[in-house]
Amino acid sequence: MASTQIRFNPRFFGQILKSQQVAALTRGAAEHIRDRAKATAPVDTSAYHDGIVVRERDTAHRKTFRVVGTDAKTMLIEAKTGNLARALRAEGT
Repeated sequence: MASTQIRFNPRFFGQILKSQQVAALTRGAAEHIRDRAKATAPVDTSAYHDGIVVRERDTAHRKTFRVVGTDAKTMLIEAKTGNLARALRAEGT
């Protein structure tokens, strides 16, 4: 049986991961999840709702985007409702 050897070009994949097109796709996915989380967020003072944002971060290999809650009570609300986790699961990611 013949053996097949595959060689990946890490530089090529590095260029793809750092491309503007990939950044736009991942930013779009994060913004969609943020919008879903805001739409289903419990609203008392609206601080939790308004504090759901997308944060961008450059890493060694790619640009990442995270949906985070910036309100001081985010952890408490998440523990009770799971709003951000549900928004992510609803996306199928």
